[in-house]
Amino acid sequence: MELKIYTSKEEVAKRFSEYLVKLTNTDKEVHIALSGGSTPKIVFDMLASDFETEINWSIVHFYWGDERCVPPTHEESNYKMTAEHLFDKINIPKENIHRIYGEDEPKVEAERYAQLLDDRLPKFRNIPQFDLVILGMGDDGHTASIFPHEIELWDAKTNCAVAIHPDSGQRRITITGKIINNAKEVAFLVTGAGKAEKVEEIMKKDGDYISYPASLVAPTSGLLTWFLDSDAATGLMSIRG
Repeated sequence: MELKIYTSKEEVAKRFSEYLVKLTNTDKEVHIALSGGSTPKIVFDMLASDFETEINWSIVHFYWGDERCVPPTHEESNYKMTAEHLFDKINIPKENIHRIYGEDEPKVEAERYAQLLDDRLPKFRNIPQFDLVILGMGDDGHTASIFPHEIELWDAKTNCAVAIHPDSGQRRITITGKIINNAKEVAFLVTGAGKAEKVEEIMKKDGDYISYPASLVAPTSGLLTWFLDSDAATGLMSIRG
């Protein structure tokens, strides 16, 4: 695991964009699972404005780690956010975008997307393997759409599952732990003071950290990077390396 701590959200976005440029510097297809949230939005804007010509988008295939069960035109759609902040601004083939159909019946869509991952992705240990899974973390320690009250979904045998938001009751499609930890690389994008307590507990293995799904992220490759701003890393200055 590697910790990368920067002074601002914008610096996190810039450094992560540079990391993505290196990751996609290949002539092979690259398969990436995206995250929603405020920090990826800044990353997508920066990729489109400052790095658009540095990435060969024709070889990059985008998927989602999770999606709200809403239509793609809905304000809460992760797909809509990504389209507005990235896809609409770059030259990427439409067939390289593999969205979750949030408008469809959740259980049926979870099964369809699980099959899509099985069909589209290379396999490692007979499990679909992303080149990169991008994750965020909520103030409650959730990641993708696996929340503390449904932490058992992490160990589901399926590639995807239907999750329920603990407050709104909104259903979401999420990839499961078997997919996340089978990725070649995993990157957390975590910013803001609201995340500092959970980040510190997870990193120091303190408090209730084992109840946070984000604490279970441990790719078998060993390639896990946390991109943090100084606000989110407030409690980590003593272990920064």
